[in-house]
Amino acid sequence: MSSLEVKGVTKRYQKETVVDDVSFHVDTGDTLVLFGPSGAGKTVLLRMIAGLVEPESGQVFIGGQDMSDVEAEYRGIGMAFQNFALFPHMSAFDNIASPLTAGRNSTSVVTAGVEKVARLLKIDHVLQHVPRELSNGQKQRTALARALAGSPPILLLDDPLRNVDAKLRFEMRLELPQLLKAQGATVIYVTQDYKEAMALGNRIAVVNQGKIEQIGTPADIYLTPASIDIARLFGDPVINLFDVIGKQDDQGGYIELSGQRLALADHQLEGVGSSVVLGIRPESLRFVNPDTPGAIRLTIEAETPLNEKIVTLALTERGREVLVSRPAGTSAPTHGTVFVAADPQSLLIFDSTEGRLTGASSVNKPEVAA
Repeated sequence: MSSLEVKGVTKRYQKETVVDDVSFHVDTGDTLVLFGPSGAGKTVLLRMIAGLVEPESGQVFIGGQDMSDVEAEYRGIGMAFQNFALFPHMSAFDNIASPLTAGRNSTSVVTAGVEKVARLLKIDHVLQHVPRELSNGQKQRTALARALAGSPPILLLDDPLRNVDAKLRFEMRLELPQLLKAQGATVIYVTQDYKEAMALGNRIAVVNQGKIEQIGTPADIYLTPASIDIARLFGDPVINLFDVIGKQDDQGGYIELSGQRLALADHQLEGVGSSVVLGIRPESLRFVNPDTPGAIRLTIEAETPLNEKIVTLALTERGREVLVSRPAGTSAPTHGTVFVAADPQSLLIFDSTEGRLTGASSVNKPEVAA
């Protein structure tokens, strides 16, 4: 199996830079998720790694070998395309079998390989159908099965669950990591679904406008987002954000919310003396007694059950909205005046000018080419 490294890769189309000096590495057997909005440059980046698109500058290394002069078919890469790219005249079986037959495997090996991956992806009942007879979800899974069938050392998966129905998508989030781990491949997985990114990646690279804005483990990205924009992308319900003033006295740095003093950690003190943005995840807030240290006074407006959780909408003394999330089945006040508290370690302080997280040394930044 092989590691993968991208160093300073840039791609332009006419005057537009779609991938801008991107660098990262993926260790052998790990999965890196490229997460970001449509048009961020994720697919173009995959195509450059695969050798289908030539970069203006930068290098791709597979197993330590520079791929600059290596054609796509010799890079040892399996790729599932976002637009399926199935052979229209071939059955699903033959589409999936194509990397195995190209490797001159015996008929029994080809059949066993196709049937195994088809069962895992729940398309074994449509193997004799041609693409026009398949649903979009079945086409997507056929393309994914073809990429997996040859057990390539590098797998590039371009949003492979995009057209799959919600039930199967949920199941695949649970099953696909096990399948990829069993394959032992080094994987780059593209998605616009933050839940998918959190479930599938050993690490996540947040991509926007051709650049990697942050790279780290799912916990890194969620708990210490590098910016307000990244904080908003991860989490449901969305993070609470409040414009506040960073202050300091003989007890240390603090901010105030709904008349309550909230202490700042040492790494957040760079926001003292200026306008900052306070971020609190809804699940970081808990209902408490009024005499609890750090209790914030709120007025409940509404409560909404959302399957596995219940979300309460409340207002601060100044009328600012606060979302509080708790597990379904747990009791809490449903109306009137309430008090909530948050663990001080869960508070996020962002610079109000650029929206960057304070204490940036603790945040996983984009990798820089050596």
